[in-house]
Amino acid sequence: MSGEPEPGLVPEHLRPTPDESDSLMLTVDGQDFRVWSPVPGTYNFDWLSGPHDYGFGLSRSDGSTMSRPEMEQAIRDFLAQIDPATGYLAE
Repeated sequence: MSGEPEPGLVPEHLRPTPDESDSLMLTVDGQDFRVWSPVPGTYNFDWLSGPHDYGFGLSRSDGSTMSRPEMEQAIRDFLAQIDPATGYLAE
């Protein structure tokens, strides 16, 4: 290994973080999420009320904006995949 970073991997200290003024707080089915977009068409969903520091991301190839109902459905789809015993995606 040459010590060069691998394509597509960003060291944690260089990853973008949400700006409170640019994030949206959503409560869906009793669960709290912060939604923020580091670049147009890319969304990070931080699960604030979950049992772990966990969440998910979505990107749109055309860079289009997600509507609030689309965000809420994405959260419901994510929650439907969570194993209640572990709090993580079911295997």
